[in-house]
Amino acid sequence: MSDPVSWLEVRPGWRVLAADGTHVGDVDEVVGDERRDIFDGLSIATSALGQPSYAAADQVERIEEGVVHLSLSREQAAGLSEYLQPASSLEIEPDDHRGAGEAIGAETREVAGHVLEPTGRREHEMNFFQRVAHYFRRMRGR
Repeated sequence: MSDPVSWLEVRPGWRVLAADGTHVGDVDEVVGDERRDIFDGLSIATSALGQPSYAAADQVERIEEGVVHLSLSREQAAGLSEYLQPASSLEIEPDDHRGAGEAIGAETREVAGHVLEPTGRREHEMNFFQRVAHYFRRMRGR
């Protein structure tokens, strides 16, 4: 067994193995917030241009250099739901960082976040061109 590595080291193209060591796919995309060190999960490509599957962070048992081990059986890994890309987010900063302007800016950010870009509410499938781009990115990552 190799030494474990951080989720921040995972790259597209790394092998993904089920609990029994069976190859179930390759990392297509790492889902998380690097600035806050929050790992959400992995988008796993099970075929060259097919819709990737999603494995949540709690389904990842360990990460080694070039390999991600899931805590799932091969059958459970095959039954993972499709990966849906999260909605983009928008941050609005107040023009005036003093007094009332700051309070108004906070309200504006909250309203804009829910009205203009409701993060987490509009997930969507990857289109064909995005899948092709991800395929080539995985090939470069190996």
